[in-house]
Amino acid sequence: MSFFKIIQKKGSNPIPPAPDSVRKELVHGVPALRRVSNPDNARSRSTLPSIQPGVRESRKAQANASLHVHARRRKRSSQPRLLSDSDSPDSVTGLELRAKRTKLSYEDKRPQRHDLRSQTAFLEEDDGVFPMVHAAHIASLEKPPKFTLAEPVQSDDFKPLDDIKETLEVVVNHYMHGSDASIFTDDSHGLLRRLKRARDKKDGLLYSSLIQEWNNAVTRMRQHGVFAEVLDKLTWLDLRLIERILTQTYARTVSPRVSTLRQYENGTDNVYGELLPKFISDIFRVTGLGPNHVFVDLGSGVGNVVLQAALEAGCESWGCEIMENACMLADLQEQELKARCRLWGLANGSINLQRGDFLENTTIHRVLPKADVVLVNNQAFTPELNDRLTSQFLDLKEGCQVVSLKSFVPAGHKITSRNLNSAYNVLSVVEKRYYSGCVSWTDTGGSYFISTKDSSRLRKFAGKDAGP
Repeated sequence: MSFFKIIQKKGSNPIPPAPDSVRKELVHGVPALRRVSNPDNARSRSTLPSIQPGVRESRKAQANASLHVHARRRKRSSQPRLLSDSDSPDSVTGLELRAKRTKLSYEDKRPQRHDLRSQTAFLEEDDGVFPMVHAAHIASLEKPPKFTLAEPVQSDDFKPLDDIKETLEVVVNHYMHGSDASIFTDDSHGLLRRLKRARDKKDGLLYSSLIQEWNNAVTRMRQHGVFAEVLDKLTWLDLRLIERILTQTYARTVSPRVSTLRQYENGTDNVYGELLPKFISDIFRVTGLGPNHVFVDLGSGVGNVVLQAALEAGCESWGCEIMENACMLADLQEQELKARCRLWGLANGSINLQRGDFLENTTIHRVLPKADVVLVNNQAFTPELNDRLTSQFLDLKEGCQVVSLKSFVPAGHKITSRNLNSAYNVLSVVEKRYYSGCVSWTDTGGSYFISTKDSSRLRKFAGKDAGP
């Protein structure tokens, strides 16, 4: 399933070590960064996010913003969990590259993208105004209140000042030249430093005037083509920008309705959960997922991974989910992500969400033979479901990579004359590791598997078996 929460089978155990027949390869993840959502009006202009402060919010805006289903039943958090444990919420600007980021120990196989900027980015053809969900609307689904620029009472409450800070940092980091960014990042008189001082002093009037200064500067840069020029030079998106957009989308669509996900039943194949963005991004790097590829998520939940694949890789992205409540949230996320991509001036690949059982869905049956990467979060799948799913892999094309949390090939499996028709014979399996901050049900690491469709061993065995 997808990456924010995880399927966890009631009473299930950690993934056991792989057999010696499975080759092991160590993979380090890239830490995720902090989430954000954008306080704004009910309509948005086609610029980078502008913040309009000075409005009031319900104290309970964003309570229960995400659901954690833990095998160890640890305390649930109401915030969407998108952060790396190494990220400090008290950093002044967060503009420097994180020195403590874990280095990748594997080759980055991602192809370069040359279509990152949307052709309609920052245009005013429809007055640059389009509908989207804003932070002022997520506190209540019936009568959305506005919110104050104030620190929350509860630690899990929505944090508008942190949202503003994080949004500004991402814009400065990823949409400005160094010279343009200096007026914001100067340690003494930069706008980010002055905003922090106003916040520390609890000076709302000063804070509001500084936000207006930001908005004016962003408008001038957009009109002079600064943002478009920067985007045109990019060949891939940084994880921090990806997480910001995904979190804005999730917080405005899934979080206010997260209680519906509690309808999932533990101890069955239909238990809901998610993998986190940095883990998914690592998977895309290892598998080399790119804009000319087809990605399929079998058991896609609320659509998080499907959206990330379309945004990050620019590929044709498919998902199939059987639970109706999750399908409804996935549809809302798809609509909101498209609006968010336009706001940030980014192009995304096609998003295709299917309802129903992926073993029975005829559309998924047509798509799988052309898939390049298939994700199956089978952490809590029954052995029977895994076996039925493995049979579907016979139709995959050569070289297709299936990513799963449990291996589809049994320990010690060998090709014999009695099992020539088994799907196990055409899967070449590699075990990899993920680390802290990759999955929602535990802070510890674990294993995942990449099974590549490779019929060469079977053909070789069949040739030998046939004799001279």
